[in-house]
Amino acid sequence: MLSLKSSMRTTSMMTSSVMSCSPASMSMRIRSRGAVPQRAGLTTTKNFSLKSRHVSLARAASASPVSAEASAPPASATSEDAESKPERRKRMLSGVQPTGDLHLGNYFGAIRNWVTFQENFDAFFCVVDLHAITVQPHDPKLLRDSTLSSAAMYLASGIDPARSNVFVQSHVRAHSELTWLLNCVTPLGWLQRMIQFKEKAVKQGEDVGVGLLDYPVLMAADILLYQADLVPVGEDQRQHLELTRDIAGRVNDKYGGKKWKKRGGRGGRVFRVPEAYIPPAGARVMSMTDGKKKMSKSDPAEGSRINLLDPPDVIANKVKRCKTDAFDGLEYGNDERPEANNLLSIYELATGLERDAVLAEVGSCRWGEFKPRLAEAVVEHLRPIQERYHDVRSDDGELERILARGAEAAAEVANATVDDCRDALGFAPGKRL
Repeated sequence: MLSLKSSMRTTSMMTSSVMSCSPASMSMRIRSRGAVPQRAGLTTTKNFSLKSRHVSLARAASASPVSAEASAPPASATSEDAESKPERRKRMLSGVQPTGDLHLGNYFGAIRNWVTFQENFDAFFCVVDLHAITVQPHDPKLLRDSTLSSAAMYLASGIDPARSNVFVQSHVRAHSELTWLLNCVTPLGWLQRMIQFKEKAVKQGEDVGVGLLDYPVLMAADILLYQADLVPVGEDQRQHLELTRDIAGRVNDKYGGKKWKKRGGRGGRVFRVPEAYIPPAGARVMSMTDGKKKMSKSDPAEGSRINLLDPPDVIANKVKRCKTDAFDGLEYGNDERPEANNLLSIYELATGLERDAVLAEVGSCRWGEFKPRLAEAVVEHLRPIQERYHDVRSDDGELERILARGAEAAAEVANATVDDCRDALGFAPGKRL
C-alpha cells in the first residue's frame, strides 16, 4: 500500500480466568461522532447523498477499542510566524493500492483510522494506482475496476469528500513529474538497501521491473507533494518513510535555503520533512490461516483473508475453517497462541469492546463456541459498510465527479510543490503545456 497499509504493533499480554462462557451478547457499542464544520474551499454536490437511503456508519467507522486520544495524533500546528500568518492546519496523506479486494486488514489497519483523522487534519486520501503496476504483469481491466471499487470503499467506510480530498493518484500528473525529479537526486544505493525490493525481486527473478526498485521514490513523491506533516505507516513501510525523509533533507540541503534565495527563488525549505504516525497497537489483523503472517491481498489462499465485500455465508465459512490451536479457553498475548490473539483482536475490533470485556464475554469459550460469535460480529460490523458501498456504486458517474473534484483540489497543492522544486533545481520558468 503506497502501500501504506498500516501494520500494528503486537498487543501487550493480557490473560483472564473466566469460569464459564457468558451468554451471547452481540450488542455493539455505537459511538456517534459530532458534526464537524465543512472545510473552507471544498464543496460537494448532493451532500454526498448519491440518492441513497441513510445508513448509519457509527459502528463501522467510529467504534474502536482505543480511545480517540490514542487513535488520532494531535492536529495543532505551530505557525512559523504566528503574528503574521494564520495557524496552518496539519496535513496527512495515506492511500491503498487497488490490487485485489480490500480486506479486514486494510480496513482496521488503515481506512477506519482515516475517518478520525479527517476531522482534525487537512486529509489527502488517494487510490495509489501507479503503485499497483510495479509488480508485473498486471491486468488492465482489473486495475480500472479495482480503482473505482477502492474509492467507493473509502466513501462507504466513512471518508467524507466534504472534509477530505479523495482522488486517484494517476489523475494528478504531478506525482509522476516529481518522481522523476527526485529520481535524479536519490542515490541508487539508497534504493538497493530497501528490504521489500530485495524480497519481491527474488520472487520475480529476471522479470523484476525498474518500477519495483523505484517504488519508494514514487512513495516519497506522493508524500512530499502535499507537504504532509504526518503519514500513517505500518512497520513494513517504516523504511520507505525514512527514505522519504532522507530525500527531502537532501533536496533541502543541496538546493534549498539561502542557496535558493541567492538564485532569486523563494528560499527556505523545498519540502516539509514528514513524521511517521504508527497507529495504536491492537488493530493489526493477521492471516486467518497463519496468525504470524499479516492478512494480505497477495496471499494465494482466499481463506487467509476476510474481504470487505464477502457475503455473510462466505465470512462464516472462512471463520469456521480458520486456523486455531488445541489450548482450552482464549487469551491475548501468548506467543504460543498467535491465532488466539489474532481472532480475539478481530472480535475486539468488530464489536468495539474493551479487552477486559472481550475476555469476560468469551475468554472461557471453546473454539466451537467462539467461532460463530466471531463470524456474527464481523458480519454485523461490515453490513452497513457493504450497504453503503452498493449505494455508492449505484451511481458511478457521481463517484467519478467526487474523484475529479478531489483530484482538482489535490493538484492545486501538488503543482505548487512541483513548481517550487523545479525552481529550486534551476529549471527555466515558462508556460507548461
